Amino acid sequence: MTFGVVIAPGNAGNAVESTIEQAKLAKAAGIGSVWFSQQFAYDAIGLAALVGREVPGLGVGTAAVPIFARHPLVVASQAQTAQAATGGRFQLGLGLGVRDVVEPVFGVSHRRPAAHLREFLTALRALEGEAPAYEGESIVAAPQMPVTLPGAPTAPLLVAAMGPRTLAVTGELADGTLPFLAGPRALGEHIVPPLTRAAQAAGRPAPRVVVNVPAVVTGDVDAARKAAAQGFGFFDEIPSYRRVIELEGADSAADLVVAGDEDVLRAAARSYFDAGATEIVFTATDLLGSAGRDRTWRAIAALDAP
Repeated sequence: MTFGVVIAPGNAGNAVESTIEQAKLAKAAGIGSVWFSQQFAYDAIGLAALVGREVPGLGVGTAAVPIFARHPLVVASQAQTAQAATGGRFQLGLGLGVRDVVEPVFGVSHRRPAAHLREFLTALRALEGEAPAYEGESIVAAPQMPVTLPGAPTAPLLVAAMGPRTLAVTGELADGTLPFLAGPRALGEHIVPPLTRAAQAAGRPAPRVVVNVPAVVTGDVDAARKAAAQGFGFFDEIPSYRRVIELEGADSAADLVVAGDEDVLRAAARSYFDAGATEIVFTATDLLGSAGRDRTWRAIAALDAP
């Protein structure tokens, strides 16, 4: 599953049914996996479970579910349910969320995100073991009933980490990272090296680097750039994304959108693999509508794995 795409529920009809239909189209186009971001209107893990159940052979994952305002025991039970429903084709992608969203919406503090991430991941790993209990500074997980679900192998655990402290925690405790808007330079110089060092120090296998890349294959690059400027401006104001955008030497998030023909997409994919990506999940493929999305999906399916 070297290449995947992010899909989102439609705005008309039954959103779950439309998402399943999109997933079927992605699989028919030759895409290996589909991923879901967490929104307020739907549950990403639940949606992944339903899609994976309805579309045999298609990998599904979340990119990503924010951990603030969620308990690791609840997330673990959701992930196990998705794993059982999909026959082991689910991947759990977690993130820290954005302070300006987490605090006013959920009413919880977004303080010390790297420390909270460490506790959350440690609790998740404890729930996989023989003694599923954990007590930390901000998290207590002390289940009084069984926590393992028959038919649900442990899901791969990925974290949308891009800063030095969160990358260190991710390399130590997770299976890999899910960076977004981190271009090849930022990836190769500032994300892959510290992540790999942390995994090596913890005695873990080489971490996966499942990079999320916004891309649309089109002959109208100007239209794509205009749509990207409108759709990605939000990220320019978020410090974590602002940092990786600047590390890439770009001026805005829209500059990280790959737009052009099939050769442009192929060259971009190669640059990410050369920088250390192990897999690519393409996002915003519907930036110019369903026709552009379908062309983009066909081009993704034709890419060569590294």
